[in-house]
Amino acid sequence: MGASSGSPYGCAVEATIDVVGGRWKAVILFHLIDGTKRFSELRRFLPKITQRMLTMQLRQLEEDGVICREVFASVPPRVEYSLTEFGRTLVPTLQAMRAWGETYEQRLAARAAQREGQIRRGGA
Repeated sequence: MGASSGSPYGCAVEATIDVVGGRWKAVILFHLIDGTKRFSELRRFLPKITQRMLTMQLRQLEEDGVICREVFASVPPRVEYSLTEFGRTLVPTLQAMRAWGETYEQRLAARAAQREGQIRRGGA
């Protein structure tokens, strides 16, 4: 279960987190599952990310070989991002993360409703 010899990682999970970890990378990858997106489209999907941070995250994902950046010679220049073949191997993992997140959100909502009910009944 450890990392392969010569690897800078303690285990394979650490390597995975290095590629998809952080606040934005997995979300960017998730939005690329259904196809190629322009930079401006990704900005719309991620309204809280700064332009600088999105650029940095996209560069790192490209360096890691999970996304492809294609520049079109047009005016204004057009840049599109898509998952590479290697990046597509992350799709089942990203879908599992989405499913887990949905379950977690339901648990949070249930706990909030339970607390609200306790407050209304006068208990804490």
